[in-house]
Amino acid sequence: MLVSLSEVMNRREETLRMEVETEFSVFERNGVAYPVQKKTPVRLTLVSPSAKRVLVQAEAEYILAASCDRCLKEVELSFEIRYEQEVDFSKPEEERGEEPDGISCISGYDLDVDRLIWEEILVAFPAKVLCRKGCKGICSTCGADLNEGVCGCSREDVSGEHLDPRMAVIRDIFNNFKESSS
Repeated sequence: MLVSLSEVMNRREETLRMEVETEFSVFERNGVAYPVQKKTPVRLTLVSPSAKRVLVQAEAEYILAASCDRCLKEVELSFEIRYEQEVDFSKPEEERGEEPDGISCISGYDLDVDRLIWEEILVAFPAKVLCRKGCKGICSTCGADLNEGVCGCSREDVSGEHLDPRMAVIRDIFNNFKESSS
């Protein structure tokens, strides 16, 4: 959804408030699609405090569906978006984008609200999605959810019977270290 900021610059020091619906229903990141389960309209507040300057404020709430990175259970990711940025239109568009807090969601005098929300979710997206802090994941042998209890094969893996052969050297180093420290 594009919002023209030129209208705001013509109404100096007058606050323009509006609610805008975004058009995307799926957030995509690194080839993975996260469906939007719930979203509020984006509440925009636009003010032009001086000639060629516009203060953009945006607020919204989004809930995305994701899978836990360890156990694959479905998780809800909640994002409360609070955005505030002053845009100086007296600078060329290239300079505005090069600043540390440059705005890539503005092209010419148009604010791309979908892009703004997408970027804010991207910045706030967790590095690792977990259903809970201490998630134990799934067994690499049988696929059992280790949060629900110990599976039958996990004891064998600990004893080394199903250990990856490439890890045998490291297991021997740890065993030798245990023997020498006893």
